[in-house]
Amino acid sequence: MANVKLILLQDVENLGLAGDEVSVAAGYGRNFLVPRKLAAHTTPGALRVLAANKEKIEAKRRADVVAAQEIANKIAEVEISIPVQASDDNRLFGSISARMIGDKLIESGFKVDHHRIQLEEPIKELGKYEVPVKLHADVTANIKLWIVRG
Repeated sequence: MANVKLILLQDVENLGLAGDEVSVAAGYGRNFLVPRKLAAHTTPGALRVLAANKEKIEAKRRADVVAAQEIANKIAEVEISIPVQASDDNRLFGSISARMIGDKLIESGFKVDHHRIQLEEPIKELGKYEVPVKLHADVTANIKLWIVRG
């Protein structure tokens, strides 16, 4: 398999930051990164464009971190309760998934994608949980979650 070298034009999670030169599979670069304008082939023109936009990219990155930190501070203050049916030994009939937690966050006024909720495995018992939410590469918030008998 051949790899291709690209310059990232925007931050790509689990790959790199804008301005980094990365080596990726040819299909990933050709079919995903380049069409979405997340990366460009390493050419003198792409390097000039990147150098011209470097200050804007850095300012946007700083603003994103500040915004994510503000949301994290607000999320840390909120407690979410999810009523569910459970057996006498506190085992749930079903389970609580990241999507259900995301829906409850949206009801509480936070616009958080359920893919950002880092739930290792579905919750299957009543109780109190702290679930991490990755809002930014550098910012993670913990949700206080109560699973109660409904």
